[in-house]
Amino acid sequence: MNIYTDIPSPAIKEAGLAASVYGLQNHGLQNLRRVYWNLPEAALYEEAIFRGEGRMAAEGPFVVHTGKHTARAAADKYLVREASSEDYIWWGQHNRPFSPENFNTLLTRLQAYLQGRDVFVQDCFGGADPDHRLPVRIVTEQAWHSLFVRTMFLKPSTLDGYRNHVPEFTIIAAPGFNASPLIDSTRSETFIILNLAQRTAIIGGTCYGGEIKKTVFTVLNALLPFDDVLPMHCSANVGAEGDSAIFFGLSGTGKTTLSADPARHLIGDDEHGWSPNGVFNFEDGCYAKVIRLSPTAEPQIYSCTRRFGTILENVVFDPRTRKLDLNDDKLTENTRAAYPLLFIDNALPDKRGGHPRNVVFLTCDASGVLPPIAKLTPDQAVYHFMSGYTSKIAGTEIGLGTEPEITFSACFGAPFMVHHPYKYAQMLKARILQHGATVWMVNTGWTGGPFGVGKRISIQHTRALLNAALSGHLESLEFWQDPVFGVLVPKHLDGVPDSILDPASTWPSREEYHRKYDTLAARFIENFKLLAGQEHIPDELAAAGPRR
Repeated sequence: MNIYTDIPSPAIKEAGLAASVYGLQNHGLQNLRRVYWNLPEAALYEEAIFRGEGRMAAEGPFVVHTGKHTARAAADKYLVREASSEDYIWWGQHNRPFSPENFNTLLTRLQAYLQGRDVFVQDCFGGADPDHRLPVRIVTEQAWHSLFVRTMFLKPSTLDGYRNHVPEFTIIAAPGFNASPLIDSTRSETFIILNLAQRTAIIGGTCYGGEIKKTVFTVLNALLPFDDVLPMHCSANVGAEGDSAIFFGLSGTGKTTLSADPARHLIGDDEHGWSPNGVFNFEDGCYAKVIRLSPTAEPQIYSCTRRFGTILENVVFDPRTRKLDLNDDKLTENTRAAYPLLFIDNALPDKRGGHPRNVVFLTCDASGVLPPIAKLTPDQAVYHFMSGYTSKIAGTEIGLGTEPEITFSACFGAPFMVHHPYKYAQMLKARILQHGATVWMVNTGWTGGPFGVGKRISIQHTRALLNAALSGHLESLEFWQDPVFGVLVPKHLDGVPDSILDPASTWPSREEYHRKYDTLAARFIENFKLLAGQEHIPDELAAAGPRR
């Protein structure tokens, strides 16, 4: 769209009706062409289509292509190194330091770039618990990003709530603005930079909606521990008896799929806090991978891809019929759907639950050696939580190939953890002990051999084991102790082949299986040494890990 062509846009008359009295001048944004404040979904559909940002597909979802970035640009994320936060930040691969001077220079240029342009504002909250929610303002250059924000985050319930909204953190996202690596000391033209002192984050050079979502999550990971809240990269649901369960895991391990259980009520699919009041969702929407989504195995999520109000990123569709092809990965493996949480039939409207009775660690084991489910002691839980072993699935980050990549991602979400992992692990252990939660490790990866040889564990078998664990039935069965990791594995469960519960029996050679298992144990041990070298960690926690 030519920003200098003065053609009235569809929502021009409603642009300021829900404006906050706390204006954009407080963020250094001046001389803007027009500000569209807190537009509802239908108006943002119209604005995004008017501006050529995407198209409506059959049955109503809005489809966008995010250009060169179809996943998070993890290597382009920075935190400003300043006096108020530098002592508690876990500096390193995931929290790269950025100077205050370079941040201020880049912010000033971004503010200048937006002069004379239209912007969209959504005033919202991170956190469904009113005692611990963070008022956030997200200013975007594109209308569809404003629709994404409105879908994913919690909103004021009244017009007065919008008008009196005062943000405690602000994010400015302008995909059309690029950094200059030579001037700004960035790695590339893309940047995601958080300044905790100024309570401001800036994003440029990328259209991928997940960057906005994960920026809010990173902020909450930084601030909430000071408020006695454990931030968690997990999904959560609650059973008919009020028994909450949380599911940790990286993208592609099954958090969204396994928590969307028709027999349980969904609290949320990705990001939560565990406060003195219980578990609460950080968001108001879901952000699910939809590549090759099955209408039989994942019917609820599949149906969401066919609804007005859903945003589909990089999903291929027929330009004539507008029918979707969820199996086509020519744009990316990381096709995504953002949809309101209440699109899931059994979602809890208040997005809150009690203290979890079960804690589940989801890992996608591409080595094919871990059991499909195992019971952990509290110390083993801390060990595996800090280790965060899984395999990154193709497409979820820039640079991943077609094969899963074995990785250790602390707290099952290291890119978003601001404090050292042991800080979060201590908080988790205290809550497990205080509330008597049972901890399970569930492997949603391979069996019968590693990736390329074995096959992915059936989701039906995973669901059967998980349902038995959440109901309490699994604890009444007989277990055997894994000789390497020391975890307890059930010997038998009706409906699940015994061979699945004994991974070695599914391999062509038990000797080959044990060699692969020993190799994985060695990687666990070396990874934990690195974590222990950064922080004082009690020896008994290292002893809770594997033994070769």
